[in-house]
Amino acid sequence: MHPSHDFYNLLVAGVGTLVLMTAWLPMLLRKMPLSLPILCVGTGAALFTIPSLRPLAIHPLAFSMTVQRLSELVVIVSLMGAGLKIDRVIGVRRWAVTWRLLGIAMPITMVIVGFLAWGVMGFGIAAALLVAAVLAPTDPVLASDVQVSGPGEGGEDDARFALTSEAGLNDGLAFPFVYLAIALTAASFGIGDLVHWVARDLVWKTLLGVSAGYAIGRGLGHLTFQLPNRANISRTGDGFVALAVTFLAYGIAEMLGGYGFLAVFVSALALRNASRDHKYHERLHGFAEEAERLLMMALLVLFGGMITYGGLLAPFDWRMLLFVAGVLLVARPAAGMISLSGSKLPWREKLVISFFGIRGMGSIYYLAFAFNHAAFFDQRGLWAVVGSIVLASILLHGITMTPALQLLDRWQRNKGRRATTR
Repeated sequence: MHPSHDFYNLLVAGVGTLVLMTAWLPMLLRKMPLSLPILCVGTGAALFTIPSLRPLAIHPLAFSMTVQRLSELVVIVSLMGAGLKIDRVIGVRRWAVTWRLLGIAMPITMVIVGFLAWGVMGFGIAAALLVAAVLAPTDPVLASDVQVSGPGEGGEDDARFALTSEAGLNDGLAFPFVYLAIALTAASFGIGDLVHWVARDLVWKTLLGVSAGYAIGRGLGHLTFQLPNRANISRTGDGFVALAVTFLAYGIAEMLGGYGFLAVFVSALALRNASRDHKYHERLHGFAEEAERLLMMALLVLFGGMITYGGLLAPFDWRMLLFVAGVLLVARPAAGMISLSGSKLPWREKLVISFFGIRGMGSIYYLAFAFNHAAFFDQRGLWAVVGSIVLASILLHGITMTPALQLLDRWQRNKGRRATTR
């Protein structure tokens, strides 16, 4: 048999196995201190030991645009799923924890990470700012296990809600600082450039992304739920409409010049608000979640191959080890606890929210995007830094997630029982 035919059959069998594992593994791992992303990365590392597959384990710099587009796809699908499953209506007080994380924790995290990148790694201003922006957002893809349940299912405690809503919004809010890092690579950068960045990248594109997402979500919500019965989309029962909303919101917002990540999440919130208790939201969210999980597994298998045979972590050294520890164990936890000080949340929930600032596909997307738009110095070193953070986050948060949430749930149940006996 021809070798290429053998490779094709192996690939088809591998895809079938991946799809099967996508459905089966989350059920098996539900009570175990082990996450689906850990198994995916481990599977990728093992699969690429097969000689015929090893040529596919290439460094992301070899196909930077492909990395950008694939990671972009999984992030926007994840943002749609996150927005659809939030039961809490958006508001200043109801989302107070989210605003604290976005307005206080995220900037503090960026400052700490930026100083670590400059002081420990020796990066210049542009590269340090890029690393800070890339690693500031909580990932909506890999953080799905610490998020709220599906629409209307309950279980929306403050910790899970905070991590879901934060991941939905801060991916888009990191974009202005990625653009600033790109601008700083230019030969000259003055006050005029800074004013232009504030007006266009920080303010205008953010407002445009939010406005476009809201308008698209409300418009599609009307088509889905409020047209006469014979015409409204909800009667189809088709879950893949979630992808239509995702792609429309992202594509239109980007064409208008706004931030597509923000538009997707806001459109999901607006669509959910069009008819909050409609059963069709469960179908939309279910399809988005399945698509996200499948894409995530495929990309993490490739990520495992990049680590073992693609040379992704080849530049790793003791400085990177210090940097990884500083980002995951100091920067995010400290920033989270500072932002939540003064809130009425119990300290256990503050600790969970602050610790589980998971880094993942969003960070990979932003780094690939930056490299496709500017010439940063030592791109292999920057990929090694971000890749090591993502890998460490997958391992650290994946192992601790289930026991931490079980302890939190047990404490909340005990607290509820004590309150009813008084």
